[in-house]
Parts: sequence; structure tokens; C-alpha cells
Amino acid sequence: MEITLFDPIDAHLHVRENALLKAVLRYSSEPFSAAVIMPNLSKPLIDTPTTLEYEEEILNHSSNFKPLMSLYFNDGLTLEELQRAQEKGIRFLKLYPKGMTTNAQNGTSDLLGEKTLEVLENAQKLGFILCIHAEQAGFCLDKEFLCHSVLETFALSFPKLKIIIEHLSDWRSIALIEKHDNLYATLTLHHISMTLDDLLGGSLNPHCFCKPLIKTKKDQERLLSLALKAHPKISFGSDSAPHFVSKKHSANIPAGIFSAPILLPALCELFEKHNALENLQAFISDNAKTIYALDNLPSKKARLSKKPFIVPTHTLCLNEKIAILRGGETLSWNLQEIA
Repeated sequence: MEITLFDPIDAHLHVRENALLKAVLRYSSEPFSAAVIMPNLSKPLIDTPTTLEYEEEILNHSSNFKPLMSLYFNDGLTLEELQRAQEKGIRFLKLYPKGMTTNAQNGTSDLLGEKTLEVLENAQKLGFILCIHAEQAGFCLDKEFLCHSVLETFALSFPKLKIIIEHLSDWRSIALIEKHDNLYATLTLHHISMTLDDLLGGSLNPHCFCKPLIKTKKDQERLLSLALKAHPKISFGSDSAPHFVSKKHSANIPAGIFSAPILLPALCELFEKHNALENLQAFISDNAKTIYALDNLPSKKARLSKKPFIVPTHTLCLNEKIAILRGGETLSWNLQEIA
């Protein structure tokens, strides 16, 4: 059994920087045609020049791959700065509520503040797409739900602004997407295939720790259902986020799952298991092309076959290990060829 996926798109990707970027980028740039690149580096991408420098770094270490760059939402995004970004082809803003995830210490503290709403008004005028890490302070399993009032305010106040709920993790958010025309979402592999049991049901597994948290069986099943039917307002976004094993095994574990090396085989396995392989093309590419109005992307064909793939336990960077999701396991699908 074989399947060919055309122009795979990852609508939410972390490729880090410097040596780590060189070590992990190929896992995404080779099989994927394009990816929305996250701006939460150690020095956030808060303006056009720094974002373009980062884009150049990615382009220098990849080929036939389109990085779709995003700006780190901040009060300094004046109308003029947004216009500069737009002129350079930057179409995405990423809003991080302050302190909610990795490198979000510079995030937005007042989500409904005057300055935030002013930036959003200008973003709407210019046709930007707003991607949001939709969590607010509260009980860890309710953080996404607690952000619903903010999401509704954004959706109603800026009806022409396309808003993406990144890495949807709570089944209660599905109703929002179906209620508001301008609300969309991305789904990760881990949120549609894993639950809290994978993180802490046995021994604590730091390599399954991410934000937003993987949640209950009900959440996983409801979100998987959206993916399997390729809901038209949902696109695939891996949120693949590499960290060194030394940090993952520390007392202060960073959030992030490095899934890039297994994405296409694991998705094939999951969709075949649920008799939905015919919808994988829409989930992995077609929906994103429509939602984000993407065209002129690098042409790419990923051919996969139903043959065993033993997942490597890790990859290396500067003699440090980076653990790969499901490392050591055998997947039933294998990436055979990229053309």
C-alpha cells in the first residue's frame, strides 16, 4: 500500500536557531513544501529586520522550502511597522499571552488592552493573519477554555481578521470555531494521538510535556475526529519543538515535543487505522492552502509506503541529544521518496 502527499504544509513549526536549527531543519524542510515559522526565539522576532534575518538563515540551510514568517506580537507593531512587514511578504502575527509557554516572557500581558486592540485593528486593515497561543492563567487543564472570552471578543471586534487558535487542545473550543466565521485552528500530531496518560500515567515522560498540555481521552478523541474528516477550518500544525535531552531531564523541564522526524509516517498510520487515508491530503495541505490563501509554493511530492519504520531515539546537535517522539518504536508507514 502506498500514498503520495502533495505539497505538505506545517502550519506551526519551531526550528530554533544557529547550530540547533542546522540539526533539526532538514526534518521539516525536506518533506514539507512550507511551514509557518514561530518567532519566539531567545531574542523574539519583534520587527521586520530581525524576522528577515531569520528567514535568510532558514533559506541558507534548506532548499525547495518556503518559510512563512511571523512577527512576535508586541506593542511596537505600529501601522508603519506592519506595512513594512507586509511589503516584505510577512503575513502572520503570533500572539503569546505573557508567560504561557517557552520564551513568552515578552508576551502580551493585557490581551484586551487598548494597545493590543489597536495593533489588531491595523492587522485587520492590512490583511494579516493572527495566530494565537490561546491560554490564560488558571488551572492547567482549563487554560485554553479560560481564553474563550478573549477569542470571542477578538472574533466579534475584528470580523475581517482571520484568527488561528494554535494547537487546539480542548474539545470545548470546537464550538467556537463553528460559531465564528473568522476563527480557525491548527492541530498537532500529539494532541490528536496522545493523552495525559502518555505524559504521567506511568513514569513521568518529560518528552511528552508540552503547552498546551495533552489532555483527556475525550479531548483527544474529539480533536482526532476533526482531523480524520479534514474539517475545512482545521489545518495541520505540528508545533514540533526540539529541546536538548539535558534540559528535558532537568528540574525545570521546558515544554515542547520534537515530532518533526515522524510526522508523515505517523499521520499515515493514524489515518489508516481509522480508515481515513483519503482525507489526509486535505488535512496536511489543501486546507492550509485555502485558509492561508497560499499559492506559488515549492512543488513537493512525499511518497510513503506501508513498510516498517523504526524511529530513531534521538538526533544530535553539538554532541547533545534531542529526543524524537516515539523514539525506539516501529511505525507501520515509511517515507520512501521526496520529489
